[in-house]
Formats: sequence, structure tokens, C-alpha cells
Amino acid sequence: METMKAAAISMSAPSRAAERPLSVQNAVVMFNDRVRASAARPVLRWKESGTWRESTWAEWDKVSREVAGGLLSLGIGKGERSCVLANTRPEWLYCDIGILMAGGVTVPIYQSNLAHECEYIINDSGSKVVFVENPAQLEKLMAHRDKMLGVVKVIYFDPVAKLEKPDAKGRLEIKMDDVVPVGDKQWIMSLGELRVEGEKWLGAHPGELEKRWGDINAEDSFTFVYTSGTTGPPKGVVLTHKNIVWECDSMKDVLPVDENDEQLLFLPMAHIFAKILEWVTIAKGSRIAFAESIAHIKQNLGEVKPTFMCAVPRVLEKVYLGILGNRQASPPTKQKIFDWAFSVGKQVSKYKQRHEPVPLGLSIKNAIATRLVFGKIQAVLGGRIRFLVSGGAPLSREIAEFFHAAGVLILEGYGLTETTAGSCVNRPEKYAFGSVGPAVPGVEVRIAEDGEILIRAGSVMKEYYGKPEATREVIDADGWFHTGDIGVIEDGMVRITDRKKDIIVNAGGKNIAPQNLENSLKATPYISQVMVHGDKRPYLVALVTLNEENIAKWARDNGVQFTTNDQLAKNDQVRGLIQTYIDELNAKEPSYSSIKKFAVLPADFSQDTGELTPTLKVKRKYTSEKFKDVIDAFYTN
Repeated sequence: METMKAAAISMSAPSRAAERPLSVQNAVVMFNDRVRASAARPVLRWKESGTWRESTWAEWDKVSREVAGGLLSLGIGKGERSCVLANTRPEWLYCDIGILMAGGVTVPIYQSNLAHECEYIINDSGSKVVFVENPAQLEKLMAHRDKMLGVVKVIYFDPVAKLEKPDAKGRLEIKMDDVVPVGDKQWIMSLGELRVEGEKWLGAHPGELEKRWGDINAEDSFTFVYTSGTTGPPKGVVLTHKNIVWECDSMKDVLPVDENDEQLLFLPMAHIFAKILEWVTIAKGSRIAFAESIAHIKQNLGEVKPTFMCAVPRVLEKVYLGILGNRQASPPTKQKIFDWAFSVGKQVSKYKQRHEPVPLGLSIKNAIATRLVFGKIQAVLGGRIRFLVSGGAPLSREIAEFFHAAGVLILEGYGLTETTAGSCVNRPEKYAFGSVGPAVPGVEVRIAEDGEILIRAGSVMKEYYGKPEATREVIDADGWFHTGDIGVIEDGMVRITDRKKDIIVNAGGKNIAPQNLENSLKATPYISQVMVHGDKRPYLVALVTLNEENIAKWARDNGVQFTTNDQLAKNDQVRGLIQTYIDELNAKEPSYSSIKKFAVLPADFSQDTGELTPTLKVKRKYTSEKFKDVIDAFYTN
């Protein structure tokens, strides 16, 4: 605690956040300014029928105006909410801007949400319109049709949903007529039909659209972003136009991108991280290419060749583990070359971290290592990546240093939905692995007496929608937002140590940060997910899931007979392998924070089975309840 107190200093820009003027009145004006400046330049790229297509800023503007006119033709007024339930794709952005142009509020829903979760967000937000991607998403709404009486219209993008695997009914393709009863046909219209109605409305009301968005004030609602529900029912975070403009103003000088840069975007637009990437694109004039899906990211990287990309740590962990798995499967000679290259890369990394020139001899060795090993890793990312940005959850320092040794810089950032995402971020010219960097311009950060990180800025949310008590619990009278994260400030850099609610207090009263232990184990090639448990218990235990691809290669190489992942999870040799990694971790830990027992689960955690949030974080409460019998057995046997 003394360390925490010593770090309990405020880190802030010279002036208070509240005093800083906004560059524009509202987000729509920001978009309109960008369209005027870059109308003919391409901005969005997506793959359709095997071919990459693109649209310009002017084309984006045209579609969004038609969406806005369509909403106004339906009688959607200022401040009224419209949900978007879809994968990340151009139509998501077209509709987002269209909703805002009409004076409305966008409410994103994760495409992976279950039917009852969608119904909760739609009703809690009081949304009147829901944009859905296709019949598969519409089916979720139809399951709760009688509970969503406030929804006046559902607007779909595609009339057919093509599935990657058969659904519960054995379908690989779902059509609108499979989902919508005859009596509900009037409830639903296509995006194309909405645009036609919008074009008519715009023709009949010249200049009205511009007047409407000119009436939007900085304090008006911009979006309701619902939390992922790791600690209870999702809460609607109300972000205003001031919040998003303020955040974009702060990020302008932090992320070094311009009109020549392009990112590959695959993060779900329901996540505040992706939302900021959309609006930083608008602020900076850079370009977005949409990944076809998570499964196609590797292929799309080679096709798009982005100059930067943003990801959650889980995606970077999978890339890292895939590289290690390939090393393990390589002949001994190639393994030696790999290890030599990384011994060189790590030395180079240390010089770069200190901002010191790399000695000539080492530079020559690094050039050879790049030709033999690192170039192949960089090529997987498209070959033009200048940096990656990681956010949404803590990134293992080991992984950041590994990629840096290979010539790929990962800039870790930190923020919450409630702070409009980025509050701290490493920069290419100022970074420290294991930290989330310094505060962005205008953000004030300080550490409370109990180690909690507090933030005050123009990006802090207005409220939790309809929950004044919950709002008062996290924003104090002086405007400080209590993040729930524990951390320290060291040399001007913020370092996150754990979530306040995740801290384990064992039966002996010792405080233990489980994320540190979990991240260390997840950085090993054969482990996919880990959840450490031990609150009010005499010792720590862990639930472990396997990296199925890597463990299968290992098993074949070591003569382990298996046909299913379940068999591998029960295999004594596999358990012995996992035990070696746990023993290595325990050797670095005091007795009270070492893992005494573990179980290898038969299947990985996933969103579909409920253990992971849409941002791929473990739901500790849910997972602990689901595997209660396994955990209890640790302490009774």
C-alpha cells in the first residue's frame, strides 16, 4: 500500500479537461467537415463476391443522408434511439452516421448477443428502430417480438443469411420468409427501401437535414453503449457529442495516422474501442478495410496490407501462440535459427526501448534475422504494419516484447466505455511495455489510497441510462470517475495491475492479482484460457483450457493417442506438460500466490457457451458458478 500511496499523484495536462474548448459543436459537424475536405478520396473497403470494393467519403455521406431521411420519414425524432445489430461492415457505419444526422442516438448490440440479451438492450434503451444484418439476426428479435412493443420498424441489410455451420435446425442458409410470419411483414423493411423513402423525404424538405444536425448540442446524447455484463445486467453508458468530439480532439496528436494510412477493422462495432476507430478515421481522414470475419483475418491482412491495426489482446495471443506452435513443429535446425533470431531481436529491442542507436554489428545480425525469421512474421501482418494498438484488456508484457523483437511495435492503451475508450496510450516515440502509457492530452489520472485508478476528463460519460444511483457510485462530486481498476503511475506511465473486483483475498487475508498469473500461463504455447480462483479459500486453483491446435501437434509428436480434445484434457502426459508450466510460474511466486491444483477442461471457453464476453474476457462469476463442482472438489479432495 505504501507503493500505491507513493504513486498517488495526479498526471494531467496543463489545463483542466472541462475548460478545453471543442473543435466542433457535434459529431455530425465533424463528419461533414471531413466530407468537404476529402469528398473524392476513398475511405471504406470491403470484400464482396471475392472482389474488394470501395466507397469515397462523398458516397458514405450520400448513403447516410438517405438513411437519415428515411428515419425522419418514419417519425423518428431528436434524441430517439435506434439499435444496430450487425457484424462490422460498411452498412454499420452508414447507418450510424445516418442515425446521428437525423438527430438520433445509436445503440449498438453485439452480433454475438443472444436473443434475450438483444431484447433487454432494445427495451432498456427505449429504441424505436432496429437495424439488423440479416435473417439470422432478425430471428433473435422474432423470438421476443411480443415484448418489444416500442419498436416501430426493423430494417435489414441482407435478405439471406449464409451460415458457416448448420444451426440448431440444420440450416446453412436462412431467408426472410423462414423467419417473418405473414402478419409481421409490415414491421420490417430493407435498407434499400428505407433509402428510397429517405431520398423522397430529402427532396421534399430541402435544407431540413442540415438544420436538424445544426440543432444538436454538445451535451446531447450521441450513443448508448451497453457494458458487457461481467458483473451483472448490462448498463447503458450514455456518451454525448461532447464526449466523442473531445476524445477525437485528444487522439489527433496521439495516433500518428493520416490520409495515407489504412487499418483492417474486425473488432465488433458494439465495442467502444471499434467506435473510436470509426471516429478517429473521420477526424484524421484515414481509411478502413473491413475484414470478412475473424477466420479470414490472415488472408485479408495479405490482401489489404494495412499500415496499422487495432486488436484486443486475445487476438494477439492467438497469433503469438500460433508462431510458437509453428516453431515447436519445425525441425531442430529451424528451431535453432528461430531462437538465434529472437536472441538478436531482443537485444535490438532493448536499445530501441532506451531510444539508443543500435550498434552496427548488431544491426547486421538483425538484418539477417529479419530475412530468415522476422520478415515472415511481418508478412503475416501484411508487410506494411507500422504499429499495432492493443486495448480492451491487459496485454502480457512477454507478448509485447516478443513482437517488438520481431520488429512489430504494439502500443497498449487503456480506457473504458465510460471514458469513451482511450484515456492512456503508449506512443511510437514514448512507450513502456507492461504499461498502458501516459494519459492522452487533457486527461487527468490519479491513484486513490486503495490503489484504484481515477480519471477526470471531457470524455467521461454523462450517466448510466436510467440508473442515477449506479452513476453516483462511479462519478464522485469532484467529477472523478472511479474505474474499478487497480494500478500505479511510474515515470509518468500508468500500469494496470488488476480489476478491483477481481482481486482475490485468500483465507489468510493476502491480496492476490489473478490476471498476472493468468496472463503468464496464457503466454505458453499449449494453454488457451486460464481462470484462477481462491477468494476466501486456503490456496489458489486454476481452470485451464487447451490450445487445441498446438496441443494436437504436441500429442502427435509425442505418441499420445487421441481422437477428441476431451481425451487430451484427461491424458496424464498432457496434464504433466501443463504442470511443468505451472511449476515454472510457481517458482517465481510466493507460496500464497502459487497455484496448488488445476483442472484441464474438455473444451475452450467461448461466447457461445457463456464463459467469455463479446470482447473475449472471462466472465468470472458465471464461469465460477458453471464449474462450481470442479472448484469445490479442489478443496475437498
